Amino acid sequence: MPVWCCRCSLAGHFRNYSDTETEGEIFNSLVQYFGDNLGRKVKAMPLVEETSLLEDSSVTFPVVIIGNGPSGICLSYMLSGYRPYLSSEAIHPNTILNSKLEEARHLSIVDQDLEYLSEGLEGRSSNPVAVLFDTLLHPDADFGYDYPSVLHWKLEQHHYIPHVVLGKGPPGGAWHNMEGSMLTISFGSWMELPGLKFKDWVSSKRRKLKGDRVMPEEIARYYKHYVKVMGLQKNFRENTYITSVSRLYRDQDDDDSQDRDISTKHLQIEKSNFIKRNWEIRGYQRIADGSHVPFCLFAENVALATGTLDSPAHLEIEGEDFPFVFHSMPEFGAAINKGKLRGKVDPVLIVGSGLTAADAILCAYNSNIPVIHVFRRRVTDPSLIFKQLPKKLYPEYHKVYHMMCTQSYSVDSNLLSDYTSFPEHHVLSFKSDMKCVLQSVSGLKKIFKLSAAVVLIGSHPNLSFLKDQGCYLGHKSSQPITCKGNPVEIDTYTYECIKEANLFALGPLVGDNFVRFLKGGALGVTRCLATRQKKKHLFVERGGGDGIA
Repeated sequence: MPVWCCRCSLAGHFRNYSDTETEGEIFNSLVQYFGDNLGRKVKAMPLVEETSLLEDSSVTFPVVIIGNGPSGICLSYMLSGYRPYLSSEAIHPNTILNSKLEEARHLSIVDQDLEYLSEGLEGRSSNPVAVLFDTLLHPDADFGYDYPSVLHWKLEQHHYIPHVVLGKGPPGGAWHNMEGSMLTISFGSWMELPGLKFKDWVSSKRRKLKGDRVMPEEIARYYKHYVKVMGLQKNFRENTYITSVSRLYRDQDDDDSQDRDISTKHLQIEKSNFIKRNWEIRGYQRIADGSHVPFCLFAENVALATGTLDSPAHLEIEGEDFPFVFHSMPEFGAAINKGKLRGKVDPVLIVGSGLTAADAILCAYNSNIPVIHVFRRRVTDPSLIFKQLPKKLYPEYHKVYHMMCTQSYSVDSNLLSDYTSFPEHHVLSFKSDMKCVLQSVSGLKKIFKLSAAVVLIGSHPNLSFLKDQGCYLGHKSSQPITCKGNPVEIDTYTYECIKEANLFALGPLVGDNFVRFLKGGALGVTRCLATRQKKKHLFVERGGGDGIA
């Protein structure tokens, strides 16, 4: 059984250690990363089994990743030493990009100039590294081609950067909580992570794909299996909840001294060229009996990979807290499955014009529950997501869009029996007698009796563990972080937060809501950390300093 050093989560990372191996042997492997300067500090650290709990750490992690969804998993994969190279026979269909790749074929993509490689590329992400990595993994995918990746992966253990990944549930994050009856919006191949094809994994389970799109539960199982088969599980800790991430150290030229949340007089912090205790991460781990065990970790770098599905957005109107008003598909699905809406004559109100709202409409429609569908946009609005989806690939969503266009409310007619749309309307309030007040763009008000209401207008990440709920990290510092309207402002090549050094963000937090693009964030972060690692000469013995701060 592998062992895990609870004090620093470093032992066992370079290879799998047997129970018979001595603490000294494990220490020798740690020295491969840190150099002999660790000496007396590491040798005394206790070793416990891999299933142990997190404990307060006196050692500083090089990287702590918050979030264990596909963003966090992919980053862990690359920090573990997996490196992408141009395959020997590969020719990228983009001739300009292909010639750039040929210039440094002997180097991994991590060791190349990402800005140079990304120049001139276009895609469905605003982050150039995301577009670059996507076109390397799925060349010309947006043109309907299914070309193989031009990359192959090598495990180079000397590139390993010690890290820990903290998540609330099993690896896969929010995918374990999604409604199981709906198909993913992306193809199964676009949901896969580097080094393990989704189709190959499905075949290994002796199952066949019925189509290119798959159920969320299949994706969740794939991500969980990926962590195991790639040997990443030693880096992951489940059932962890973060309560605060605070700055411990700021450069002398940083005028914002009031941000020193932690009393540094109780901490011995050295401004060495080694690892600085930049961050303190506090939280608790929930154990089998339901109790909470607190922990405190220190990190040089923190990577935010939380996604944005934690907190559903609210209308912020009167009566929204009534129990008949839901704010998520799982809530609504559970109410249907429990029979709470069976036999109801009054319609369900669904608010929103995105795919989640469409999923709720399909769920109600298939359960013979009448629907009132309210959304602010015109049905001809070119930004509606339905207009971006090919009809042949997404027939169920185009069915919803067709109803939105053809079954709209008219003052001359009553509600239709199965579905009625209310374009350019919004909800004014909910009443205790299960009625809602709607208002049109012209100001006309209407009142309807409901059996339930489902508000599906997006979601916000839960960044309550950061200062100001993390708002200060966004492009609009006075507003909450959202995937589309106010993502975290980053350096687009390193994914480091513009307003906070040594803090990185990737995935939906920076606007990459699709798995195929969030993998670029892992590349950018890994490239940045690997470059800094080389500059600090972490792999060579140095004369100065006395190890970890």
